[in-house]
Amino acid sequence: MALLNSFNSGVAGIKTFSKSLEVIGDNIANVNSTGFKGSRVTNQDNFSLTMRDSSPAGGGAGGAGGGAAGGSNSMQVGTGSSVASIDQQFTQGALSTTARPTDLGISGKGFFKVVDSTGSEFYTRAGDFVLDDQGNLLTNGGLSVQDSGGANITIPTLNTLASFKVNKDGSIDLARLDGTVQKGFATIGLFNFANPNALKREGENLLSNFNEAAGPETAIVPGQSDIIQGTLELSNVDLTQQFSDLIVAQRAFQANSRVITVSDSVMDEIVNLKR
Repeated sequence: MALLNSFNSGVAGIKTFSKSLEVIGDNIANVNSTGFKGSRVTNQDNFSLTMRDSSPAGGGAGGAGGGAAGGSNSMQVGTGSSVASIDQQFTQGALSTTARPTDLGISGKGFFKVVDSTGSEFYTRAGDFVLDDQGNLLTNGGLSVQDSGGANITIPTLNTLASFKVNKDGSIDLARLDGTVQKGFATIGLFNFANPNALKREGENLLSNFNEAAGPETAIVPGQSDIIQGTLELSNVDLTQQFSDLIVAQRAFQANSRVITVSDSVMDEIVNLKR
């Protein structure tokens, strides 16, 4: 046992609240990131050092004095705190109207599925898509948006097309220059997972499920979630809550720093006892 365990508790507290500050800072930095989901930190107490075990009353067990019939409570000292979890909060973000036909917002659960040039699959809530010169529907990073069957979505070039409409169920209707309308040309897929928090953040608003910790992808049944054309889902970060959490984390960090400073002063006194 260390001479003064308050050092360990203070250091553990600083590490814990440093991580809280990092998460809060990331949330605030992404308050304007399309489809961003804020994260939450929960903490837990560390292993406690037991100075005395608890004992029941009667039965000859004895109490704190060893001979009394009464029981005794345990005496334990904790060793600080640590991070228990960092979870994304997959609550709905507000939908902002853009009137841009390739902007697609999700109302409800689910993710768009996108694939890179190597065939690796990713998932995203950010629907700020674009069309390239071949009519391929892509993310800003060049990943191909997938339909409900796992194929790339390619919309015919504009020399034959007047406009296209994305319905709430993800189906795409084409209005051609000759006045004809082709309904259900393709269907944009929406997928969900049993445990979305097991998805790994990959940057650029992308999530991956490479180790399948989130469970297998499941196609969302039309009506459970809607795709709203001409909108974008905003970040779900609540700045008021983040500023409140920031103050708490800052004060806790300062208090744990003070514990280390005071412990250091006490250690000086202990060392100087021999003088």
